[in-house]
Amino acid sequence: MQDAIGFDNDKYLQEQSAAILDRADRFGKKLYLEFGGKLLFDYHAARVLPGFDPNVKMRLLAKLKDEAEILLCIHAGAIERKKMRADFGITYDADAMKLIDDVRQWGIELRGVVITRFDDQPGAVQFKNKLERRGIPVYTHRPTKGYPSEVDRILSSEGYGANPYIETEKPLVVVTGPGPGSGKLATCLSQFYHDHLHGIVSGYAKFETFPIWDLPLMHPVNVAYEAATADLHDVNMIDPFHLEACGETAINYNRDVEAFPVLHKILERITGAKPIYRSPTEMGVNRASTGIVDDDEVRAASRAEVIRRYFRYSSEYVMGLADQRTVQRVERLMEVLHIRPEDRTVVEPARQAAEEAQQQGKGNEGVCCGAAIELSGGRIVTGTNSPLMHAASALVINAVKQLTGVPTEIHLLAPSIIESVARMKKEVLGENAVSLDLQETLFALGISVATNPMAQLCVETLKQLRGCDVHITHIPTPGDETGLRRLGVHLTSDPSFATKNLFTS
Repeated sequence: MQDAIGFDNDKYLQEQSAAILDRADRFGKKLYLEFGGKLLFDYHAARVLPGFDPNVKMRLLAKLKDEAEILLCIHAGAIERKKMRADFGITYDADAMKLIDDVRQWGIELRGVVITRFDDQPGAVQFKNKLERRGIPVYTHRPTKGYPSEVDRILSSEGYGANPYIETEKPLVVVTGPGPGSGKLATCLSQFYHDHLHGIVSGYAKFETFPIWDLPLMHPVNVAYEAATADLHDVNMIDPFHLEACGETAINYNRDVEAFPVLHKILERITGAKPIYRSPTEMGVNRASTGIVDDDEVRAASRAEVIRRYFRYSSEYVMGLADQRTVQRVERLMEVLHIRPEDRTVVEPARQAAEEAQQQGKGNEGVCCGAAIELSGGRIVTGTNSPLMHAASALVINAVKQLTGVPTEIHLLAPSIIESVARMKKEVLGENAVSLDLQETLFALGISVATNPMAQLCVETLKQLRGCDVHITHIPTPGDETGLRRLGVHLTSDPSFATKNLFTS
């Protein structure tokens, strides 16, 4: 668990809001602001910038809500492939609906949802119908004909002209999405094109936290961003356009740099004048570096994030969700930072716990799984699986006992409750394994509160696990992963399965 603070949210909010307002003042009545990364619950930023509020971007918009409205973009292919947002364990389309609910709670107006690269995919059509029948305006943008090389075709009735024009009312239009590749830039340019046809003066800018343009190329924060997007094969690089135009080194990434010549030409053709941006870096309004108050803490947190990404992609590889190139990419980034998977302090204790359990003949079906958590102050607690509980369940029970001082021999879960749950799983639900996963264990712990005062104390202590590092020697089952996610721990696992069975839920 990270107790140190490396980032000042208030300082960042002041600098960032001033930068956005200054950019908006450069244009007449309208600025389309492309929001990269996560608008809400940006846990990657919170992990690499200790002290960063995962919802600071929404706090920023809340300050500007009288002047701002939101367009939400989602790629039709991501809906069709059921692409997942790993930190929530939900698909992009579900995350989009959650984002709509969250935006409403913050009191910021949602202008509509744009389904990009729409080609009548069945999943995208179903998503569109679902939103429209709940009163949400939905617009579809088909793949832009001529993009990226045929500018004349892009800027015609066949290209951006084929998209519906989304009428907006407020001077700041935030264009966001559930993840990268959502079509935010294309939506901004389409709107910019239509504004020009309607005689409206508008502008475009980009707000993306990473890579942080005024930190060195190989700063661990920027390396961590490269690891986070390894599956997209993004590469950080020095912005050559900025270096030539300004004589200043600035960091950007390959997709923005590669797209800039076309983007520059499109903006120039639409406006009929030379665009104000000389480089992709100049398009940005990122002031994240101003919030960094302890560079050493940020560097350490970023190195830890690269290791977490390595474990995540390694597990996704064995599950068939990632390719070997992605894993190898993160391995090279770890070499650049001179770090190893075992530098994560909970890895070796988890493996040691599994090895000791194996030697003692514990575990289910001969498979012994270990888990470890680092509590505040550096205390390490471990757990292993048994016929009664999964390793994640034992870990959490042991951790709250450690935090509350409850002796290890005291049972928090009444045997009658465990037996009742096991009987229901086997006799009613027809499951072969009766061992309790973490989600089941948490419910059982909650029920035990009625008869066990110590259980009540432990339930209240569960909040202290948020932000703690956890490692498990096997890929967690859905019940374990859901329970750990809801507890808010930073989870990694070795890329191996706890059972030979192919179906685990």
